[in-house]
Amino acid sequence: MKKKALITGVTGQDGSYLAEFLLTKGYQVFGLTRRTSTSNYDRIKDIVDQITLVQGDLLDQHSLSHAVKDIAPDEIYNLAAQSFVPTSWNQPVLTGEFTALGVTRILEAIRLAKPDTKVYQASSSEMFGKVLQTPQNELTPFYPRSPYGVAKVYGHWITVNYRESYNLFAVSGILFNHESPRRGLEFVTRKITNAVARIKLKKQKKLNLGNLKSKRDWGYAPDYVEAMWLMLQQDRPADFVVGTGKTWSVEQFAEIAFKVVDLNWRDYVEIDQSLIRPAEVDVLRADPSRAKKVLGWQPKTSFEDMVKIMVEADLERERQS
Repeated sequence: MKKKALITGVTGQDGSYLAEFLLTKGYQVFGLTRRTSTSNYDRIKDIVDQITLVQGDLLDQHSLSHAVKDIAPDEIYNLAAQSFVPTSWNQPVLTGEFTALGVTRILEAIRLAKPDTKVYQASSSEMFGKVLQTPQNELTPFYPRSPYGVAKVYGHWITVNYRESYNLFAVSGILFNHESPRRGLEFVTRKITNAVARIKLKKQKKLNLGNLKSKRDWGYAPDYVEAMWLMLQQDRPADFVVGTGKTWSVEQFAEIAFKVVDLNWRDYVEIDQSLIRPAEVDVLRADPSRAKKVLGWQPKTSFEDMVKIMVEADLERERQS
């Protein structure tokens, strides 16, 4: 019998890579998608005929309970969220509905329809926010600095609560920033690599950025979906921090990206004050030692290689458009 996995957020960056990964492991993969007038299957176009798409919505308990009951999945990966931090300032209530209460609805669906399902919750390094210690591990206190971070803290703790209250196999992966050519254009990493490609091809003159000093622990998304899977293969549920343990600034990201196409970033980058967040998160750096020790996981792709992969993918895209 093939194992069955249900992925929420299957059309996103992580969902698409995870779906591909699970197919290589011989899973029957189901993806939860919201009903919209236009379908956004761009990231899963190569595998859409190998997976089963199911309509459902994190805002609708009924649809989630039905999906779990009908599919009876062995594993659920809850990757769906309103995941762009700046948007969470403009839409804090919607962010809370999706990113916080949506987790509760998933857990309720499992508890009522199939309590032996293993569930992975996508937690976030943004929960650490104004960090109280560096690097951050599984015991570092949370101090979120955005409505998104606050919502993720709720999602994290409700997962712990259901694990302890109802004996569910429920885990949270506290993933630090992870990027790829499938990252949305609104994220600073992809904004940079796309602009580099466009500037190289003379389609754009300047790149506007906010806080260049902001530092993140950036990894490569395909490496990180393996960690999600490994968490659900353990004998007992536990939460894990996943990251590289190294930090790079936005400025360094830009510098390396422009270097890929033999340009000097200083000639093209301009600071735009409107892009600076109301409450900034300055430095996030993971301590992934537990994930390395228990899961046997480590990142395979270097920061420089990841940036190069992203720039080259955007060059290819821009040449074809």
